[in-house]
Amino acid sequence: MRIRYHYRGNEKIFDRLVETVVLGRPRDGVRVDIDLSPDLRVSRPHARISIVDGDYWIEDLGSTNGTEVEGRTIKGTGKVRFDPGQTVRISETVIKVEKFTLTPNLNPSWAYEDGTLTDLPDTVEISESIHSTEPFFEPGRVIDSSRVQALTLLYELPLRFSEEDSIDDLLQTMIDRLVEIIPSASRGALLLDDPITGDLLLKAQSPVGQPSINMALASRTMILRQGFIWQERSDPGRSQLVNQVSSGMYIPLIWKDRILGAACVDNDDGGSLFSRDDLRLMFAAGHYASMAIVQNNLQSELRRNSVLLGRLLTTFSPKIRETLLSQAAQGRLRPGGQRSEVVLLEADIRGFTQLTSDMDSDDVMDLLNDYFSVLIDIIFKHDGTVDKINGDAIFAVFGSPEPDLLRHEKAVRAAIAMQSAMSEVSEKRKCRGQAICTIGIGVHCGEVLHGFIGSNDRMQLTLIGDAANWTARFCAGAGGGEVLISSALHQHLWRHIDAELVKIETKHEGRLSAYRLKGPKNAPR
Repeated sequence: MRIRYHYRGNEKIFDRLVETVVLGRPRDGVRVDIDLSPDLRVSRPHARISIVDGDYWIEDLGSTNGTEVEGRTIKGTGKVRFDPGQTVRISETVIKVEKFTLTPNLNPSWAYEDGTLTDLPDTVEISESIHSTEPFFEPGRVIDSSRVQALTLLYELPLRFSEEDSIDDLLQTMIDRLVEIIPSASRGALLLDDPITGDLLLKAQSPVGQPSINMALASRTMILRQGFIWQERSDPGRSQLVNQVSSGMYIPLIWKDRILGAACVDNDDGGSLFSRDDLRLMFAAGHYASMAIVQNNLQSELRRNSVLLGRLLTTFSPKIRETLLSQAAQGRLRPGGQRSEVVLLEADIRGFTQLTSDMDSDDVMDLLNDYFSVLIDIIFKHDGTVDKINGDAIFAVFGSPEPDLLRHEKAVRAAIAMQSAMSEVSEKRKCRGQAICTIGIGVHCGEVLHGFIGSNDRMQLTLIGDAANWTARFCAGAGGGEVLISSALHQHLWRHIDAELVKIETKHEGRLSAYRLKGPKNAPR
């Protein structure tokens, strides 16, 4: 039975394979299964919850302050049927019973279709059991000197785990050591749940060969979240288990309420039985293994996400990409924007439609790839970010998402290098008898709202402001092989560049002043 109970903001969980639970406060001679202290208005005992033929019943045990089910007082009414999920109130404590179901993160083929347990095989009986929520070792208990070697396993396993690169090798180490240290063990195996198929995968076995695993017992340990010792009944002729096993132990592998799999050891020599201390040791070792499994899965997921994030960040220069990856790893890459001045660059192929009208689609893509791959590398080299590629045009920004004091100079240097690279690519394509093209580039600076929008699961860099529209005007006015910069950008760079004032025609703004860039000042012509 699984019961959650809240008192003044604190929640506790009772989770045991029982059919009757007594709630209240304990006193001498009176035992309660769920202690509702420190709620002092709760009686000693207060109420009883039971399961009969699959139905849930609650009974007030003559308490002083009564018991409520969905706001209805049941004191003095005897047993009352209720449904899991309904609210039970005892004084200030709120109680909810959860209907037993399989762990929701699994789609297990190892579980029975209705989520219940079948009877144990006729030849098997459970002699000891420990629930996963119980402490592995009893505090204050004197350690038996004969168990010292076994306890060293708990110190050794984390060290061994840190030395193993493979999760399979790690799990094999654990099973090998358990079989070696537990006196009654002659075989062992470990199963992990496959989250995709729900199958139980055999990850380790000792010795290597035909593993001795009973799937009914493996299912039982995972469904009940209990480790247990089982032994064969007196009639070995009726045994339904593999290899005529005489005794064994099963434990669930659990991490933060998630079922990961199961581990088992057994013997078939009819000799000594397993002890409760053996079960506690195996449970503790399984806890280490569960922690290592989850850590390994997290590391694998982080590596996959890092590769994926790296691919998603291909519009950013390597320098900016490294910064963003660092921010993401620290949880600081979040949606949000800022308003500041940036430098925008747009490059567009001149006469693209007419140029490609008679070309095959593969040839068009080859042309774009030949030119654009070089242009994008240049933008990245100057710490720019490719905001978008729209057909035959590239739109880039300098100074976003990371601020850059040299953004004006870097943008102009990138534009000059892009035109130079266009000539080099065209020369190579001409030698191969392929079509060539030219680009016009417009560069402008202005204030925009820029940053990442969306959610933590899906973000993209966005620029909002008139500066983008003005940049498009300067790009449209540039001829093939030309770079036009705005007057606003010229104000920042007039001491460093050689440029001439020109007028360009625009569709809506009329004649617009711009500067045709010739090159860096005092540069050889």
